[in-house]
Amino acid sequence: MSLTKTPICDFGKKAENFKLKSTTGELITLDDAKGPNGTLIMFICNHCPYVKAVIFDIVEDCKKLKDLGVNSIAICSNDVDNYPEDSFENMVKFSEINNFNFPYLHDDTQNIAKKFNAVCTPDFFGYNKNLELQYRGRIRELRDLKPLRDGDSELLNAMIEISKSGKGPDNQIPSMGCNIKWK
Repeated sequence: MSLTKTPICDFGKKAENFKLKSTTGELITLDDAKGPNGTLIMFICNHCPYVKAVIFDIVEDCKKLKDLGVNSIAICSNDVDNYPEDSFENMVKFSEINNFNFPYLHDDTQNIAKKFNAVCTPDFFGYNKNLELQYRGRIRELRDLKPLRDGDSELLNAMIEISKSGKGPDNQIPSMGCNIKWK
């Protein structure tokens, strides 16, 4: 596991289009997934201890965001030959166990992760209603792989701000996690 931090937010960068298979068998595009007030695209995987540490928070935040007109999508881009825990079949199980309320998509070619410049899991991309990037930070602080719950979710607060104003916070603390497992 190589600890990797996300780069600084490239404010205004447009979201990349995609057409990927979801764990429910549907092909989903960016247009299918975008929300009327914003879109959250997350690069996650099944085996990463950083994802596992915050998966409950991710699901809870996405429920709240849906009520604000912000849709969420998760994408797994890891090399499944060397990391079989991230196989499509295990993605289905992981999404069911964790009660995902958003599509979980498989990027088996890794092309979408490369287009987004995703670097780690979890890597959060928060877009406004015009699909302009406004957030590239963390969900919340972790200490010893345990979420600190003494404050609100930074991701949730940022996406609420984006849904209302179209703009993300100026100050963002990078997300960090395991590097994406490239082929």
